[in-house]
Parts: sequence; C-alpha cells; structure tokens
Amino acid sequence: MRALLLAAPITALMACASDFKADQTSVTAAEISSGRMIAENKCAACHAVGVTGDSPFREAPPFRILSERYPINSLEEALAEGIVTGHPAMPEWIFEPFEIRELLGYIESVQSK
Repeated sequence: MRALLLAAPITALMACASDFKADQTSVTAAEISSGRMIAENKCAACHAVGVTGDSPFREAPPFRILSERYPINSLEEALAEGIVTGHPAMPEWIFEPFEIRELLGYIESVQSK
C-alpha cells in the first residue's frame, strides 16, 4: 500500500519531465530532486524556482516560465560554459554535466506550459 502512495507523486514528477532528454535518456525522480536542491541553493536568491511565487529579483524570470522564452535543453551549453547573460546581476555559474542534467530536469518539471 505504501509503495502505491509513493508511486503516484513519482509518476507525476516523471510525467512532467518526460519530454526533457539529456544524453537521450529520461531524467529520474532522484535527479529532479537533486536539481531542485541546486535551484534552491544557487538560484532562489534571484529566481522563483517553484511552481508559484514571484522572483526576489524582479528582472530574474521565474523558472516556471523559462520555456516561454527558451527551449529548456538549449540552456545546457550555457550552464556548462558559464552563463554570462541573463538578468544583469546574474553570477557566472559553471555546472558539472550531472548538475546540468539535474537542474534542467527540475526546471522542465516546473514549467507552467
């Protein structure tokens, strides 16, 4: 019974991320969870990283609407090389490949579509 209760939220998370393909494989629920932690630790000071709320920094778009501006997977290279654009106060973050996969998987999972 407990497995069924846990399966529904995990299935819902995976459905949200199902169209994001990094390295031609699906992002796992664990990777999405890790991506959420990256977003909360490195991005939430400026961006609204969840499914609701305003960004603390007005010029930083909420993560949930990024797909309205960019294909999410197009951010992969920028994250690998260090984003130097974005909003004016954005720091130059450089992520490891596994962190990029996790972060983009999480971002895809919160899109308001």
